[in-house]
This record gives sequence, structure tokens and C-alpha cells, in this order.
Amino acid sequence: MALNIPGGEFLTGSLDVISQSLTIPVLVILLVIVIISIISLGGVIAEYTSRKKVPIGTIRDLIYDINNAGSVDELKNIIANAKIPKAQKKALTEIANSESLGNDSREALARKLFEFEEEKTMSNLQKTDIITRIGPTLGLMGTLIPMGPGLAALGAGDINTLASSLTVAFNTTIVGIGSGALCYVIGKIRSGWYDRYLSDLDALIDAVLDYMNRQ
Repeated sequence: MALNIPGGEFLTGSLDVISQSLTIPVLVILLVIVIISIISLGGVIAEYTSRKKVPIGTIRDLIYDINNAGSVDELKNIIANAKIPKAQKKALTEIANSESLGNDSREALARKLFEFEEEKTMSNLQKTDIITRIGPTLGLMGTLIPMGPGLAALGAGDINTLASSLTVAFNTTIVGIGSGALCYVIGKIRSGWYDRYLSDLDALIDAVLDYMNRQ
């Protein structure tokens, strides 16, 4: 029904055209979200089976070994033989190789190496975080958009069109909320892993820096 103001019919008609033109983009994006969610689920399962689990005792013992190293070469050997992920070894070795740098420059290098690792972990969380936020929103859009023609069809007694609109509405709601919930769980699991990874790396970097600054 048009608004009872001058130009009301034009305004309501324009809004109707805009909202209905969003149907296909919303459905396509929801389909893409489902695909990304499934890929992310497979990725987190693969990551769980392949990730190196480092007990707190290993980190504690490694910090003591670093502190008690007799030379920089011995420090490098300790890092190389440590039971930690390769990315952590690479960052620690690079700091150990910075003998020519001053303390401030070495700390700046360590900070940049840590930030680089942090950015890598954040990029892995970015996709699932986005889906967690926009999945339910797109699901709601996919619910409301077909409801307009559906209610209009109900007023005209066209039950088939109403049933088709309701089917689209319910399907998009389920897909949007389901994808958002799945990606939320994946994001929380990965966030726990990455927080522990970065915490371990931060402690080990401090240990190596303390040793190198004493040389």
C-alpha cells in the first residue's frame, strides 16, 4: 500500500524494487558462506590433528635452558632442538642471530617478529569472525525479503506463492544462523590455540632477549 503523501507510491515502489533486487545477492552470499564454513570446519580438524601440543613444562624447561646457555651458539642449538613449532624456532633464532644489534634495536626486531606472528593468527580468525557477524544478519535479510511478496500473495489468495516465499525465508534463516554458530565455535577453538601459542612465544622471546642483552 502506497503512503498517503505526494510521491508515496513512487517511494514505496522504489523500496520494493531495491529490497527484491537484493534477493539473489543475499542467496549467493549465503551459499558462499556455507562453503567457507565447511572449508573452515575441515581446516580446524586438520589443524587439530597436525598442531604441535607444547606442555607448559616444556616452555618452563626451555626458558631455564636459554637462561643457562654458555654461549650464543649453544643458545641456537637449544632453540633448534626445542620441541616447539617451527615458526617459533624461526623467530627465536632470528633474535639469537642479532648479535650485531644494540639492545633497543634487538627489542624492536623482537617486537616486529612477534607482531608478524600475531598478524598471521589474526588473519586465520578473520574469515570466521566475519561470518559469525554477518551470517545471522544475511539470514534475517533472506527471511524478510521474500515475506513482502508472500504477504501480498496471501492477500490475493495465492497460497502457492506464499508457501514458496516462506520456504525461502526459513531456509535462509537456518543457513545464516547455522553458519554463524559454526564459525563462532571454530573461532573460539582457534582463538584458544592462538592465545596459548602467542603467550608461549612472548615468554620465549623475553627469555632470549634477556640472554642476548647480557652478552
